[in-house]
Amino acid sequence: MKDSPHGLLLVDKPAGPTSHDVVQAARHALHQRRIGHTGTLDPAATGLLLLCGGKATRLQQYLLAWPKTYVGEIRLGFATTTYDAEGEPLGEPAPVPELPVETLEQLAQRFTGALDQLPPPYSAKKHAGRKFYELARAGEEVPLEPKRVTVHTLALQAAAPDRLRFEVTCSSGTYVRSLAHDLGVQLGCGGHLAELRRVRIGPWEVAQAVAAEALAQADRATAQAALIPLESALLPFPEVVVNPTAAAHFAHGQEITVRDVEGEFVPGGHVLVRTRNGSLLGIAATLAYLPRARTVSLAPRMVLAELETDEKS
Repeated sequence: MKDSPHGLLLVDKPAGPTSHDVVQAARHALHQRRIGHTGTLDPAATGLLLLCGGKATRLQQYLLAWPKTYVGEIRLGFATTTYDAEGEPLGEPAPVPELPVETLEQLAQRFTGALDQLPPPYSAKKHAGRKFYELARAGEEVPLEPKRVTVHTLALQAAAPDRLRFEVTCSSGTYVRSLAHDLGVQLGCGGHLAELRRVRIGPWEVAQAVAAEALAQADRATAQAALIPLESALLPFPEVVVNPTAAAHFAHGQEITVRDVEGEFVPGGHVLVRTRNGSLLGIAATLAYLPRARTVSLAPRMVLAELETDEKS
């Protein structure tokens, strides 16, 4: 549709619906077929989904660079097949050790930083074209394929003798279910994720989100009012503003050099490119950076050609 909106939509997902259900509701509410997401939540989980509409779907892979913050609860005493409350217990309950503040601080420190994490056996991760949960349900062996993730911060607090409250900020792709499971293993009593809510993705908080129920009612006015314009999209990369000549070259896939830049530019790193009127032109890769001259050379990686400026040079 010609009037289909382009931008980002923050949605607060309740427990029950799948993330795909929310995406479908957004398509109906916005009258926009091109709706994508930047990371799903399990049906039992609640909280922030960051959806991309129209041209903004081209930003999906870059928005994944934002860290995510979750709060929730871990039940100790036994692990489960799915690493959460939906699964079957793995063995008999085990006694939960005392959990003084010092122990919890040491435990949080143990699981902070870069980690090699195994995805849950019941997950959507694929191996040879098949999802892990398909292999698990068929009784087949799920491969051990650790993934490097980063836990930026982790706070743990005893909520009951067998319950831990947590807040974690981690890189995209981190399985909080696996984190809960691994914490239980480390304590020697087993554990699983009992509750999970995503409260933040990068600069966006769940308090800013529209309720998923409004989308389910195909409330277009509410959905459009909550839409973040494409020009206002934020990414965890340095930004440059280019003149009309450089904008035209960039839009045609040519390398450009930008002077009087501010920020830190890492060779090979991503850079957000805007025109003088604030339009988002695309994403570039840094070819070279001269700090003293405040000059950076860029190569286009993703161009939103439709957003070229009409400014005169």
